[in-house]
Amino acid sequence: MNCPFCKDDDTRVVDSRIAEDGTAVRRRRQCSACARRFTTLEQMTLSVVKSSGVVEPFSRAKVLAGVRKACQGRPVDEGALALLAQRVEDALRSTGQSEVPSIEVGLAILGPLRELDEVAYLRFASVYRSFNTLEDFEAEIALLRAEGPPTAVEPPARMGHTPGH
Repeated sequence: MNCPFCKDDDTRVVDSRIAEDGTAVRRRRQCSACARRFTTLEQMTLSVVKSSGVVEPFSRAKVLAGVRKACQGRPVDEGALALLAQRVEDALRSTGQSEVPSIEVGLAILGPLRELDEVAYLRFASVYRSFNTLEDFEAEIALLRAEGPPTAVEPPARMGHTPGH
């Protein structure tokens, strides 16, 4: 880490603390050359790899926008949407990977969205999984009925469900 004052690269960590709900580390550093102190914030970056190969930073706002569209006209409040977006980000970060495929983001949304509102879930799934026919909808509804009511924690088995089927 280079000193922001004298640009020397010999700095040492004086103190470290967990910050931002455990997703970052705040470090107090001191430069060996000029003895000035400064603070750094280290945060794990999370990137999304799109199907085209383009890599972009994860955006909770994009998750919110997609879920908000699926929930349009449904009795879902903004607080519940914000919590869902946080759960999705937490789930993706908990994998320990710095890059996740975009398909994983969509899959991480499906479970919490089903818990929130099954109609919104069906809307999101229809776009995400590219439903083309009435049979696609019927198959998904049959699967929902077979699984029973949504639970507080969606089992990871849904993640193996392939898009478009």
